[in-house]
Order: sequence, then structure tokens, then C-alpha cells
Amino acid sequence: MKEYELGVYEKAMPNNLSWVEKLICVRDAGFDFIEMNIDESKEGLGKLNYTKEDRLNLIHDMCKIGVPIRTMCLSAHRKYPIGSTEEFVRNKGLEIMEKAIELACDLGIRIIQLAGYDVYYEESNEITRGLFLKNLNKCVKMAAKKGIILAFETMETEFMNTVEKSMYYINKINSPYLQIYPDCGNITNAAIKYENNVVEDLNSGKGHIVAVHLKETVPGIFREIPFGTGHVNFNKIIKTAWDLGVRKYVAEFWYVGNEDWIEVLKETKIFMDNKFKAAVPIV
Repeated sequence: MKEYELGVYEKAMPNNLSWVEKLICVRDAGFDFIEMNIDESKEGLGKLNYTKEDRLNLIHDMCKIGVPIRTMCLSAHRKYPIGSTEEFVRNKGLEIMEKAIELACDLGIRIIQLAGYDVYYEESNEITRGLFLKNLNKCVKMAAKKGIILAFETMETEFMNTVEKSMYYINKINSPYLQIYPDCGNITNAAIKYENNVVEDLNSGKGHIVAVHLKETVPGIFREIPFGTGHVNFNKIIKTAWDLGVRKYVAEFWYVGNEDWIEVLKETKIFMDNKFKAAVPIV
């Protein structure tokens, strides 16, 4: 039995594909699971309103095709952050959180990755940080009731771009249902900015890292960098995460209108498997 699972981000495929088509593509590329995306778009938020029939049909498709959805990237809080000074926006963020937890519970999703923003389109300050902490506590209690793990994604902004910064809120909330799901590309960029060490940053989250996003970046650019053309040291990051006990990983990349996206899926799986073999020779 393989000692780790490697999933793929839903946005690595065209948005107009059905779930059946996405599941088949992921199976054929050799990935173990899909990470569902819930962003601020109409399509993304629409998933939160799947009917019971929709959810049962999706479970049936996952079982039939042999590829589950096991993690969720909840980036909709970028538009509806729980630290916003606007009450409507905060309440909408909490509503999104509650619906996301219900969907995760129904589909068998174990981990919801939270975007590490107190606010995104507003200016971060003491008030937004206080509101974020207050409402984060509410979110964690919702998740605890359903047995779903919430885990911070390290982002591209100053608020939470390192594992060490995530740990501040982990320690404040002090719940087994709030953990860390770092983005290795983002923390690599942060390490250069602060002249820090990526390995030391990952180690600062010892005992709290539940999964890792494997994403390529270059200094100052955080998205849509093809694997192997950036500066992320995947071998070092995988080895460090492995030593910390992490066994669930997701390759995060985007479909950008390229006709060869199916080949990119397959090539990414091979690329990542080779990184794991080099970093952890026992696999």
C-alpha cells in the first residue's frame, strides 16, 4: 500500500466539465483524490447549495469511478472575510463556513483549507484582526460539532504568509479542529522576503500540519507558474513535511485555457511522484 496520497486541485481542469468528467480525468492521470474548490464565483458558491440528491449522486459517482473528493479549498472568504468591519460581509462569511462544513460532512471531505486572511479587500488592522479571531472561534466550534478539520492556508499577504504566523491563531484557539495546511510556494516566497528558512518555518508547525499544497512560485509571483520553472525546492519541502508526519498532499495548479491540459495533469503526477521518490526513498 502506498504510504501517502497525492490529490489534485479542481481548478487544474476546465470549469465546464461535469463532476463525472473531472473524476475520470483525475483517475486516468493517477491522482488519488480531488480537492474541491469553493471560491467567490457564482459557480463556486453554488456548490454550497447542492441538494441532497446532488450530493448523493456525487457520492455515487465517486464510488463508481474510484476517485473521492477528500479536501476542500475554501477561498470564498476572500470576498466575504470573517474579519470584515462590515457586518453583512462577516455574517455572509459565517454562513459560507456553515454551509461548507455541512457539504464536507455529507461528501466525506475531511479537511477544509481556510484562506489565511482577516480581510482581503479592506485594510488589515487591530479591529479586523480582533473580529477575525472572534469569528474564527465560532467557525472552529461549527467544525468541531461535525468532526471536520479546518486548516489554514499560508497566503501571499502579510497577515498569514508563514506557518509561524498561523501558529499564533492555532495557539489562541487551541482546538484539535483548527490546524495548518500550508502552501509551499507561498512560504517559499515569504522565506526569501524575510530571509528565513522554509524548513524552519515548516518545523514551527510541528504537530499541526495536516496536509501540504505543492505549488510552484517565483519571487513575487504566486500563481500559474509551471512546475519545474520556479524556485520551490520540492524535495526539501516534501522531506521536511514527511518527517513531520504529513501523508496527504495536493498538487495545486491551474487550467489556463491550454489545449494540452490533460497531458499537463499526467505530467504533473509523474513530476510529483519523482519528487517523492527523491525526497523519501522508501516510497
